[in-house]
Amino acid sequence: MTLTFRPALENDIDLIAALARKIWHEHYPTIITVEQIEFMLKDRYSAGRIAEQMKTGEKFFLAEFGGHPVAYASIEYLEGYYYLHKFYIDVARHGEGIGKEFFNYLLQQIDTSKPIRLQVNRQNYKAVNFYFKMGFTIEKTGDFDIGGGYFMNDFVMVRLPIR
Repeated sequence: MTLTFRPALENDIDLIAALARKIWHEHYPTIITVEQIEFMLKDRYSAGRIAEQMKTGEKFFLAEFGGHPVAYASIEYLEGYYYLHKFYIDVARHGEGIGKEFFNYLLQQIDTSKPIRLQVNRQNYKAVNFYFKMGFTIEKTGDFDIGGGYFMNDFVMVRLPIR
């Protein structure tokens, strides 16, 4: 079977929302509460919100293995840097190298002379370590109020251009 990558289209929105729900409920219960997971899925990963994000500049991408979606990502160019909003791999596929290949594909879609920033939960050790391997460093730590009485306790990480 083959691993392929492609830009996500408007007709992929429901697929991305379903993949987000699956991944979040499999990966995050040991990191944040199920209530916060549900809040964030509704607030950021519902089909309606994904459609809005696509319309306002986020570029979404899918990774498929044997024709089945296994990962999604979104990235947006802001003032002077790219922001990696989303980068999620199906938990059942962790450790297979999909993340590295998918990240390298994303690098081919952007101007790598610009920095890339992201936020990642400080307790999400697998993701933090993955980002270290991809060349990111911790820029700062923050507790970000996302509404509903919830906070994202994150690292802001940056990958500077390789010169």
